Amino acid sequence: MNPVANAEFKGSLILFLHAHLPYVRHPECDYFMEENWFYEALTETYLPLLSVLENLGEDGVPFRLTVSMSPPLVSMMTNELLQERYVRHIDRLIELADKEVYRTRRTPTLAGTARMYRERFAACRRIFVQTWDGNLVKAFRQLQECGMLEIATSGATHGFFPTLQPNPPAIRAQIRIAAESHEKWFGRRPKGIWLPECGYYPGVEHLLEEAGIRYFIMDTHGILFGEPRPKYGVFAPVICRGTNVAAFGRDIESSKSVWSSKEGYPGDFAYRDFYRDIGYDLAMNYIRPYIDPTGVRIATGIKYYRITGETDPKEPYNRRAALHRAAVHAGNFMHNREKQVEYLASIMDRPPVVVAPYDAELFGHWWYEGPDWLNFLIRKIAFEQKTITLSTPSDYLAAYPTNQICRPSLSSWGYRGYSEVWLESSNEWIYRHLHQMAKRMHELARRYGGEHNGLTRRTLNQMARELLLAESSDWAFIMKTGTVVQYAERRTKEHIANFMRLYNDLDNNALDPAFITLLESHNDIFPDLDFRVYAY
Repeated sequence: MNPVANAEFKGSLILFLHAHLPYVRHPECDYFMEENWFYEALTETYLPLLSVLENLGEDGVPFRLTVSMSPPLVSMMTNELLQERYVRHIDRLIELADKEVYRTRRTPTLAGTARMYRERFAACRRIFVQTWDGNLVKAFRQLQECGMLEIATSGATHGFFPTLQPNPPAIRAQIRIAAESHEKWFGRRPKGIWLPECGYYPGVEHLLEEAGIRYFIMDTHGILFGEPRPKYGVFAPVICRGTNVAAFGRDIESSKSVWSSKEGYPGDFAYRDFYRDIGYDLAMNYIRPYIDPTGVRIATGIKYYRITGETDPKEPYNRRAALHRAAVHAGNFMHNREKQVEYLASIMDRPPVVVAPYDAELFGHWWYEGPDWLNFLIRKIAFEQKTITLSTPSDYLAAYPTNQICRPSLSSWGYRGYSEVWLESSNEWIYRHLHQMAKRMHELARRYGGEHNGLTRRTLNQMARELLLAESSDWAFIMKTGTVVQYAERRTKEHIANFMRLYNDLDNNALDPAFITLLESHNDIFPDLDFRVYAY
């Protein structure tokens, strides 16, 4: 039964997690620091989240959750080299945790936490290797087939659509490649898409409809400033004018209580502190085998202290107390949604829907207790109330296919909400290159559409990959936030340079098979890519 259509409930809640990482794979090095982003995400977010969802299913807890899994993340999850390297990574963490259990054995305030990490890392290895043979995509696909998850997609490489707008073929390729890859991985076309960075511009819905996309998520002001003004605000979707594509808007209240580190739950003093890590605290001769081989200190994931307050000294982490707070916060979140839905139901002529979208890595990576909070919340919603039901965007559209027609407003999330994070003084230089590359890719796809020469086709396919990888919104984001700027700039410049060399070699009829093979080996995303997707 569609949960939205169940008259027993007054409204529904859509929990929507966006799972994404940029495509980082460096076969030329035995160790590459930025690959740790992926390994940390598996250990701290995706394996714990998967464990929670599987346990809910085994316990017979009814739930519906939406997860958008970006093609770069899924590509990394299915990549054999990264799978092998993750096993090496988790084995090293288990070894470190074993040493920590011994080191802290006479420090009662730390010893229990050390044992917790050893058990957590061992569980991650067991789930990854023994249960799913290294391929977590199969696990998420099974949860979808069991009816617990709805898996949406995102842009092929998370290109930021508003800044790619001058070249519609580039955006069309981002959407079509994402949809086709999603179907290969998950056995069905995606019904929904997370617009990268929630970046929307009027008209992109037509490209979404071409690819069979039925809905997308956008930030609050994109809906509220639509024309005409939506009757129900963000508590019902709108249909984009001239299409059958629905836009769901983010609910500010439910988002703030989880997102905000100051006003939201993750800032509670009982929760584990994110920044205090033994990779920075312990003596170099002890920690050296578990950090960067060059001696650069990095986070290991083993952290012994709770948030405590805004300044040092930090107090030791107490897992039991943290779980208690997570349960309390789950109950508070549910209570607030109940009251919110009760009020909305009293003034609306249809059951309201509250959309609560979050970055998936908030749960576990940034907020260590996040997966536990989610576990408590889903169980409480299932058994402790009768006001709200968990649903997905597709559930709502199936129950209420007729919605207000509206033209949403240009918008994004991030600082100020109008693309400023991805287009400002630190990163504006990239776009003239991306526009020129996209223009040339479109022209080449039309010119060589009937090409049967194997080397030429391989060249054009690799040019498409280089363009896609250069378009990733992550590089512009990193340049703005100032974290690993050198790496982001290097990646952008390398993909631009690779594209231009291939373009010039093709133009001069001087293709280099060795260079093409090298790029195919290093930048191997979308092995089935057909460059003709840019011809449309």
